[in-house]
Amino acid sequence: MDVLELLSRLVAFETVNDPTRGIRPSRECPEFIRDTLASWGVEGELIERDGYYAVYGEIGKGKPKLLFMAHFDVVPVNREEWETDPFKLTVKGDRAYGRGSADDKGNVASIMLALKELSREKLDGKVLFAFTGDEEIGGRMAMHLAEKLAQEEKLPEYMVNADGIGMRPIIRRRKGFGVTVRVPSEKAKVKGALRKETFRIRTPVLETRHAAYFLPGVDTHPVIAASHFLRSREAFALSLEGKFLKGNVVPGEVILTYVVPGDGEEVEVDLGLTRLLRAVIPFVRAPIKAEKYSDYGVSITPNMYSIEDGMHTLKIDVRAMSRSKDEIERAMREVAEFNLQGAEVEVATNERAGYLFTHPEEKIVRTTLEVLEELGEKAGPVEGPGAADSRFFTPHGVKAIDFGPRGGNIHGPNEYVEVESLRRMPALYTELARRLVRG
Repeated sequence: MDVLELLSRLVAFETVNDPTRGIRPSRECPEFIRDTLASWGVEGELIERDGYYAVYGEIGKGKPKLLFMAHFDVVPVNREEWETDPFKLTVKGDRAYGRGSADDKGNVASIMLALKELSREKLDGKVLFAFTGDEEIGGRMAMHLAEKLAQEEKLPEYMVNADGIGMRPIIRRRKGFGVTVRVPSEKAKVKGALRKETFRIRTPVLETRHAAYFLPGVDTHPVIAASHFLRSREAFALSLEGKFLKGNVVPGEVILTYVVPGDGEEVEVDLGLTRLLRAVIPFVRAPIKAEKYSDYGVSITPNMYSIEDGMHTLKIDVRAMSRSKDEIERAMREVAEFNLQGAEVEVATNERAGYLFTHPEEKIVRTTLEVLEELGEKAGPVEGPGAADSRFFTPHGVKAIDFGPRGGNIHGPNEYVEVESLRRMPALYTELARRLVRG
């Protein structure tokens, strides 16, 4: 079984994680991973926590030196936007399309094949591996494994978190925070013309829906655009509808129904929604100060909106090179005080998670670059825009990188992995493990 065939099998499992709709991956995919590895002589165990699964195992003997980690869960899809079946790997030229092909099942397949090869060799130390099923909703399984290994004094020296993209070692990644803003609905009668305006996402340089990849000044966010539209004229909102999928997925479009005061019929508008939408611009410009430098600075994107029991709720994704939520909370409350008085503002994050910040001269970085060059790939270390599960291991002193093949449209329609790049991954991971374990 080659890496493309294995990826095709993995993509066929609809391992969508969508807690808002009560959807989570079943045990079928992790069982397939465990059983496939077992058929190659690589034993792993199925771990379950709160209805989510992971496959964990060890090969070799002695001190744990390296951990390979990847995740098999994926974000939801809007099938209307896909040109192919998202759960059937479709190869067109050098691209293999399918949900999870780049994020992150291509890495799962590559590591599985690397483990198959490494299990036949005599290793001077242990290689640990974990395939998790909840990375897209916070990665508590990775957190559990990090703490468990720390308690058992089995933490590895190095970690390859195979949840990257671009065939370059990612040495920095920010931490994610979730901000929830709630305001009550407030109805009022306004005489005027009833209108609708549709705002669509625009990413002219890098096609993606991943919130961490959104670049202000280059990309257009539909909710931010709707806010600017409403702030630039005398108008009142009635409703906001859209393709809202997940907190870290930028919606493809939103439809704003509004009233322009003047001649016409009397219409019931929502002053609470109007104020909330007008406050979006100040929220995404909140003066958040980070702890460390990041190429991407601080990212703030409003990706989920809903109304329930008379309360408008906006969920905002924040990415910053910070560990504590105190600074994010301070800045967001300050914005609300001046623009949305009376609003409820909550900031959520996993306080036990950190961020990825590995020095470029660390051995794991230098060794990765050496192996890449020998495979004909010239690359340097970079910062990745999104967060990843390595953030649960770095606070314990584990030296980590994130890594993955070339691909695109992560979290968006028509996600793909480049086939030529993917085919190199098993050999790359195998050789990298040999050198790090050999010491």
